[in-house]
Amino acid sequence: MKCKITDCNFKFHYLINKMKKSTYNNIKSKVTNNTKVIENYFFMTALQIINSLFGILIYPYLIRVLGAESYGLYVFALSVTSYFIGFVSFGFSFPALKAIVENRDNQEAKNDIVSSVLSAKSYLALISAVIFSVLIFTIPIMRENWIIFGVCFTQIIAEILFPVWYYQGVQKMRIVTYIQLGFRVISLPFIFLFIKSSADCWIYVIITSLSIISGGVLSMIFLSKNEKIKFRFISIHSLRGYFRDGLPFFWSSATGTIKQESVTIIIGTFFGMRDVALYDLANKIIVLPRILTTSINGALFPKIIKNVQNAVVKKVLRYETLIGLAVIAGIAIFGRWIILILGGTAMLDSYPLAIILSVTVLVWLVVGSYISFIFVPGNRYYFVTQNQFVAFGTFFLFCIPGVMIFHSILAVVIALTLSGLCEIAFCNYIIKKHKLL
Repeated sequence: MKCKITDCNFKFHYLINKMKKSTYNNIKSKVTNNTKVIENYFFMTALQIINSLFGILIYPYLIRVLGAESYGLYVFALSVTSYFIGFVSFGFSFPALKAIVENRDNQEAKNDIVSSVLSAKSYLALISAVIFSVLIFTIPIMRENWIIFGVCFTQIIAEILFPVWYYQGVQKMRIVTYIQLGFRVISLPFIFLFIKSSADCWIYVIITSLSIISGGVLSMIFLSKNEKIKFRFISIHSLRGYFRDGLPFFWSSATGTIKQESVTIIIGTFFGMRDVALYDLANKIIVLPRILTTSINGALFPKIIKNVQNAVVKKVLRYETLIGLAVIAGIAIFGRWIILILGGTAMLDSYPLAIILSVTVLVWLVVGSYISFIFVPGNRYYFVTQNQFVAFGTFFLFCIPGVMIFHSILAVVIALTLSGLCEIAFCNYIIKKHKLL
């Protein structure tokens, strides 16, 4: 009897060890087969975390030295610049990324893709410069603070010179991360050395803009030396195809940018620069979890687009919905303490704004999955555009009466969140109507 029990125990432990070994080998196999996806996700996430953490780490110093008014002015100027950056980018990234993925081993094709996108962006930058010059002379707040607005505007140069989409397509995001990290670290001592009062806001703008532009210059050098990209200027007549392919994404990104940056513009115009600083802090708190989660879609894109499977897409959507809900709960629990650490009691009004904005993380995750894994692989670009028009229209539909009735920045933030939920509803409707999933 004792032998039988011992024999059963031996078989039981043998089976357990076999299951453990099988599970380990399965995990190891999945990691090995998806090494590039994991690496791409890590460095894409690290890149955005660096940009966000940089702002968060120096925020306690800046908000106390510059003050809410001056810091709010900087955020306001950056929002104006974002409109032009959105115009210059013109939605080229997704079509260019797809083209690079499909031509990773074709050097001549890569030369043409990179040169075409850079040329197209250069034409749009010239148009932007003319429009910006007119605004500087006609809008009082821009004219009175022309140095801050003007230096911020130069950041469109980095948009031209830094093709992040290329590095994502060839799955070398670590290069972008190293460049960004290097220049961020270099800029830190200059910030603490030269920024001493609210009057130094313009110096801070110069330091940050130079850091961003220098990264773009180094990126171009790397493309030329290491990736062997040969640049040539393409005539605007030859770029019609790129503008045509990018147009749906331009309308999508343009409406998204206008909606997002209009929050800052509306708050600054109707409520003041201190309220802009409050919104900016709330936004900073949700940026980090948003980056950690939404980079998943970007990292998975090069792999999934080669062989899109509905079962895989549904699984991604389920997991990302759960992740989004977890982020909302986390912000509600820990947001107040984070605000106290970063901005002190004077900035506590950012807490309710942060909770409301946390819902947008869920929106970015779910809508990002719809776009990356359903609309783009099926060449249904027009659904992306339609979705953004829905978000754009519903934001102003909720925002304008909300501001007029309640006279509070809460109305603006709630409108932004509600428009995001309308995006999810619209995408679900489209997918069910056309049986895309």
